[in-house]
Amino acid sequence: MTPETMRAIDPEAAGGPDVLVLAERPVPVPAAGEVLIRVAAAGINRPDVMQRKGMYPPPPSASSILGLELSGEVVAAGEGVELEMLGQQVCALVNGGAYAEYAVAPAGQCLPVPPALTMIEAAAMPETLFTVWTNLFERAFATEGDTVLVHGGTSGIGTMAIALCNAFGIAIIVTVGSDEKCAAARAVGATHAINYKTEDFVERVKAITDGKGVAAVLDMVGGDYVPRNLQCLADDGRHVSIAVQGGMTATIPLFEIMRRRLTLTGSTLRPRDAAFKSLVADELSRTVWPHVEAGTLKPMIDRVFSFDDAPAAHARMEAGDHIGKIVLRW
Repeated sequence: MTPETMRAIDPEAAGGPDVLVLAERPVPVPAAGEVLIRVAAAGINRPDVMQRKGMYPPPPSASSILGLELSGEVVAAGEGVELEMLGQQVCALVNGGAYAEYAVAPAGQCLPVPPALTMIEAAAMPETLFTVWTNLFERAFATEGDTVLVHGGTSGIGTMAIALCNAFGIAIIVTVGSDEKCAAARAVGATHAINYKTEDFVERVKAITDGKGVAAVLDMVGGDYVPRNLQCLADDGRHVSIAVQGGMTATIPLFEIMRRRLTLTGSTLRPRDAAFKSLVADELSRTVWPHVEAGTLKPMIDRVFSFDDAPAAHARMEAGDHIGKIVLRW
């Protein structure tokens, strides 16, 4: 029997990590095409931190409760959902609501949790997996035999990019902020790791690729990294922006883009509709999930906190010392 109320992290005002306190909220009711999930764990992502600070409001239709990914058991289903989903253990990408005991998710955005994954690992998969797949593989067309450059190599996005590149035969160069993180990135499968604080990543990429450059760059920095990234690209290379942590604008050499036939693109995932995300989930189910089921593709877990300890979890993410994903669990 599903209760009427639940514990959830739904800050009434923006602020520091201390606003992440558990409060009582109504258990959501699944609409048509949605399932209700009893949450086991939820992954933490940088947009959660930005939302907590008041810098990234949720979309109009989304829950104000924090959290974009979760794992758990399907306990109820809305109209039009196959009843076979009831009782299934799933992980799901959501627009909000994951930091709670119960959350609703579009059925099409759920993926089954195989025996090879723990519920902690499953909760750390959806946001980074959907993001890296749609941007590095679909928008940047990374394919077997390519070499790519990914910034933030030990972040959740970076470690997922490493795992996917390993699974699909792509060489991956990452940048990180310390020698310790270089070692950690190489340990989880990065082909090369560059400490951007002590090395010029443009020169290193040129040296690593014998002057040819990389097929694609996945960039979460923006700002003055963009023209430097373009210097790292091979002719016909693709530059994909997914965040602007280092600046919202960039000055770029247009004739160089023309002369070398470079492509600049980017995307945001959260505002995309459920139909698009369901299509991505279908593609992941066909192409990536066999690697997950075989136990050969897993997220890297940095640290697990209880939901009561959410302030410490956010503080760790903001400190930038984490390697892989930070997860909350009940």
